[in-house]
Amino acid sequence: MSKKDFPKKILIHTGIILFLILNMYPLIIALSSSLRSPNNMTSPLNLFNEFTLESYKLAFERMNFSRSLLNSLILTIISVAFVVVVTSMSAYPMARIKSNVSKFLYLFFLSGLIVPGQMVIIPIVQMIKGLHIPSTQFTPILMFVTCSIPFSSFLYTGFIKASVPEEMEEAAYLDGAGLFRRFWIIVFPLLLPATVSVIITQGMWIWNDYFFNLIFISKSSQTPLPLAMLGFMGDKENPTQWNTLFAACFLCALPLILAFGVLQKYFMSGLASGAVKG
Repeated sequence: MSKKDFPKKILIHTGIILFLILNMYPLIIALSSSLRSPNNMTSPLNLFNEFTLESYKLAFERMNFSRSLLNSLILTIISVAFVVVVTSMSAYPMARIKSNVSKFLYLFFLSGLIVPGQMVIIPIVQMIKGLHIPSTQFTPILMFVTCSIPFSSFLYTGFIKASVPEEMEEAAYLDGAGLFRRFWIIVFPLLLPATVSVIITQGMWIWNDYFFNLIFISKSSQTPLPLAMLGFMGDKENPTQWNTLFAACFLCALPLILAFGVLQKYFMSGLASGAVKG
């Protein structure tokens, strides 16, 4: 590195550090508040003036964390499983068949990224009532899967084009393997980075979703973690207990943090490969 480039490098690294501090500071304030007792109402800017897990204990009990965690796991795992199976199978012919029909289907799936499901929620609710589909914890799965298909199909299609060689499929075809066997035995295992990327990106928003769960889930015994946190929001007569609310937020985020820490290697490679060819 030349002497002329040294001041430029210092400025760039200083800017990055300042940007990181500005983004981390609210999170540090929330963590500091969560480690206080529920009745400690001192200024949140007075960081880490108390270390106790009382707020976490209260949040765990009030939101019935074990039951809410199980409900969130059921919603997320079932939804993501459907998304992975449906979109990987739909992306395979779109990536391999060179025709105007496959190009149209690819653009058709991409068009779903333009219109979010929240914009058409009223006709969707009317349709679900017209079909007499009961409002249970499984009803939001329909919306989760539908809204996840466009991006997941885009990611799988780009990854198959960029990273899955056709020669392996041709060799399996010469050995007598059928279409479904070629896909599940040869192609799908090679889609691991893209699959992990789909699991993390779609699983994260499904896990954190509040909108669809609030509309379709009516029983308290079926509420996932985002809805369980509503109990910590106060009003004029009962102010919000911010320390307990921040503790509940960290409890809800902990499973996602652990999952991302385990899968981050595949996540980064899947996004990079899937974006090469679209």
